[in-house]
Amino acid sequence: MKSVLHWPRTLASRLWLVFLIGLILAQALTFAAQYYERYQSTKTAMLGNFEHDTATSIAILDRLPPAERPEWTKRLQRRNYDYLLREHDPGIPLASNDLAATAAQSLQASLGREYDLTFVEIPGPRQHFQAQVRLADGSPVTIDVRPSVKPLSPWLPFVLFGQLVLMIGCTWLAVRIAIRPLSRLAEAVENLDPNAHPVQLDENGPREVAYAARAFNTMQARIAEYLKERMQLLAAISHDLQTPITRMKLRAEFMDDSVEKDKLGNDLNEIEHLVREGVAYARSVHGATEASCRINLDSFLDSLVLDYQDTGHEVSLSGKNGAIIETRPHALRRIMVNLVDNALKYAGTAEVEILGNAETGVAINVLDRGPGISEDVLGEVIKPFYRVENSRNRSTGGTGLGLAIAQQLATAIGGSLSLRNREGGGLCVTLSLGPDR
Repeated sequence: MKSVLHWPRTLASRLWLVFLIGLILAQALTFAAQYYERYQSTKTAMLGNFEHDTATSIAILDRLPPAERPEWTKRLQRRNYDYLLREHDPGIPLASNDLAATAAQSLQASLGREYDLTFVEIPGPRQHFQAQVRLADGSPVTIDVRPSVKPLSPWLPFVLFGQLVLMIGCTWLAVRIAIRPLSRLAEAVENLDPNAHPVQLDENGPREVAYAARAFNTMQARIAEYLKERMQLLAAISHDLQTPITRMKLRAEFMDDSVEKDKLGNDLNEIEHLVREGVAYARSVHGATEASCRINLDSFLDSLVLDYQDTGHEVSLSGKNGAIIETRPHALRRIMVNLVDNALKYAGTAEVEILGNAETGVAINVLDRGPGISEDVLGEVIKPFYRVENSRNRSTGGTGLGLAIAQQLATAIGGSLSLRNREGGGLCVTLSLGPDR
């Protein structure tokens, strides 16, 4: 199974990846350059000291009596080399491309003018070679060398690692500072609701962030103003139409009784109803301006249902739970009236059901046993002036604004409206209110 590497999907992840790879590469190059420079410096210093020390030590041994030389070899011993008063060990010819060969060349340069040198390499896990010279009296002296260069101090890798961690921390902070304004802007756009009170973005911070915040606040204000103008226009047209409609109805009253008079009266009634619904829809956009208060949901819905029952309608209430919610009661009552009227219009009966509680969120279902709505247009019926006469009773008519007004008011009070067909026939419209509503 092949593993495919994908470019990260989020901006934060991409920035993290770019910065992290860049930091690691930069740190690796810094470490490599520093290591090489210190290696060369340490190697040059070591070879210089090695040449001077071996030349001095061989000169001292050459001038000492043979009996005193063993004692002096202990004094002349160093960490990487010492002096043996014997022949060299068996070995192999010295290679010419490693540190041992470079050290041997240094010995050749410092001692070769006065002494004959013989070099052999001693096989083993680490570099090891021996150089043999003969003193003036013919005695052999073997310089046993174990060359090594330590260009880095033991604490330096920890310092470099700490530096990398510090840069990663600064990168995390930089990415967070860069992403936070974008996250706030995305959240504000997602929650943008022209029907609710606009939430202004903070315009403080860097110039680019402040500019984006001001642009969003300006756009939000323009959208709200545009929507307000459209609703005012709709309300004005609907209101102005009521006067000529009233005059036409008065004139129709003076007409002789006939089938045409009845048809004209029915048409005028439908037009008047449509105009009233248009005014109601235009006003529903201002549902968020109503002051909120705490109400007992059971008592509120019980009063609503009793009003319907007093007028002879078959409306029932179930699932009482005593929830106390904070909402806008006039907007909530208009929502429920529209939903119940819609159920009564198409089914003749309606059932109101309460689910949930104030802490977890309340849902109010309005159920009927009418013809329901086709699944492919279920999400379209909440749009203004959308009518589904092919799935509802044609004789009932309707303006197509009842559910649209309910949806508009539900959004204004911070809720949501959803529709689904019931098993066995009928429709269930759910008004969902969040916790502490």
